[in-house]
Amino acid sequence: MKIALVGFGKMGHMIQQIALKRGNEVVLTADPFAPDADVKEQDSEKIAEAVKKSGAEAVIEFTHPNSVMNNINALIATDIPVIVGTTGWYAHLDDVKKAVKTNNASLFYAANYSIGVNLFYKIVKEAAAVISAYDEYDAAVWEAHHNQKADSPSGTALDVAKMVMEGMKKKTELVIGNFEGRPKKEQLQVASTRVGSVPGTHIVYFDSVADTIELTHTARSREGFALGAVVAAEWMANGLKIGSLKKGETYTMTDLMK
Repeated sequence: MKIALVGFGKMGHMIQQIALKRGNEVVLTADPFAPDADVKEQDSEKIAEAVKKSGAEAVIEFTHPNSVMNNINALIATDIPVIVGTTGWYAHLDDVKKAVKTNNASLFYAANYSIGVNLFYKIVKEAAAVISAYDEYDAAVWEAHHNQKADSPSGTALDVAKMVMEGMKKKTELVIGNFEGRPKKEQLQVASTRVGSVPGTHIVYFDSVADTIELTHTARSREGFALGAVVAAEWMANGLKIGSLKKGETYTMTDLMK
């Protein structure tokens, strides 16, 4: 399969390695800040035009929250499946879904492409549901990433928090960062740390007077994220080709892992 990469930093280079290892062809790389990118362009429309001309069967976007929306809007007009790895734009998700439908496009997004993280989601959701029967337990979410990550908290941490809230019905309010005063029982805190070169750590705490239960996912490298993105691109392109997926729809890791 022919893949275009929009964003050719550390993650883009890892995605290229994984894509080639799986027998795919990377036909274009675009990044204004990468000296070895094929296209050093900041204009999203020009990037989309280059992607379309490349003959790509899927495009993987891993850039920056400041540019992702422009990239999405330009890329969905190319009629090529778009796989978005950038986070920090989900406040615009409803608008993106409408644009995908209007353009009869196809888009895949995930806060985290790691297969392990998506298994972690299921474990957290189940654990929260079990623990919710015991009112003695409180809960919180904490995450740490490298100091180059632009958004905070991570999209993964927010997804984890949703899983906790789905299981623990008493948690109805999300608090990002520090509490103002004493926390209320219905509040779930999501805290973040940015330091060094940490690939990503997410911890869910279930705490009582008697003990603490911790569920932890620690990424050892970016390879798991890159593999998931390439698998998503293959799944989208093949699914649209054989008719198991439809244009005008937005897909996630939940769909892929059914």
